[in-house]
Parts: sequence; structure tokens; C-alpha cells
Amino acid sequence: SNSVTIVIQVNGKKRADLSFPVDITKEAAEAAALDHETVKRHIEGKTVRKVISVGQKLINIVVS
Repeated sequence: SNSVTIVIQVNGKKRADLSFPVDITKEAAEAAALDHETVKRHIEGKTVRKVISVGQKLINIVVS
């Protein structure tokens, strides 16, 4: 298939599943994850410390 589903986590807790084209860049996937409605709700008023991408499987956003 030509799309991939990436799990989006905030501080290790799953918050969303996003589908992307297989050839999406790491940067574009991270930007889309940070712009996702549910994710935004969970990072609101917090500082994003790190965005960890694990292949095309997982993006974990570390906030505090």
C-alpha cells in the first residue's frame, strides 16, 4: 500500500493515529503530528522538549 499509519504519542501516551503517504519526510510527519487537533489540546500551554520519531511507526512528543 502507498500509505502508512503512524501512532502519535504525547509523553508516551497514545493520542492519535495518522495516515501518511509512504514517502512523507520525517519533518513533514512531525509537523503534521504537532498540528493535529487532539495533540494540540494535550500540548497546549506546555513546552515541547523533544520530538522522537521511530521509523514510520511512532512519533512521541515530549512536553513539560
